[in-house]
Amino acid sequence: MDWARDAAAKRQFEGFAAAASDALLRTGYLMTGDGRDAEDLVQETFLRVARRWNRVRTMDHPAAYARRILINLVLQNAERRSRQKAELALPDAGSDAADQGAARALRHVDDLAEFRWALAQLTPRQRAVLVLRYWADLPVGEVADILGCSPGAVTGTASRAAGRLAEILTSRERPATTPSTRQIMDGES
Repeated sequence: MDWARDAAAKRQFEGFAAAASDALLRTGYLMTGDGRDAEDLVQETFLRVARRWNRVRTMDHPAAYARRILINLVLQNAERRSRQKAELALPDAGSDAADQGAARALRHVDDLAEFRWALAQLTPRQRAVLVLRYWADLPVGEVADILGCSPGAVTGTASRAAGRLAEILTSRERPATTPSTRQIMDGES
């Protein structure tokens, strides 16, 4: 990272990181369903971009390059993060019936949190396709390029993922508690 000694290159990278961080954090959160994981992955993304900044800063779309790194990190580490969460999860101590009733009542109020919960039920690849295709509004070809698959695989995965998402959202089974939008935005989920 010799460029870090160059004040202009350093300011350029800092400006890039400031401009790209919100979009990367939102993408990371939608991909992982966890604010802390998203923050860690975005930091790793910026570290990898920084290592190649002399080359990245001359690209037409450095934010797209960073997003691709983030998506690859999410997909590569999904199984490890899932295993770590399972190992670190506290055993359920049981919930009070009144708390369950309140949770059911609040669940109907917060559709965004429910949608994010449902999105988290999909496989990492399905989430990646839906987030890139519909949230980031990328064309099929670009999504295929980012994920290293064919455009047909993207459309097929998007179709299956959308169907699965609809199935999850319309099923009678819901999570015992759904984090509020404020918790999600604060990274407390």
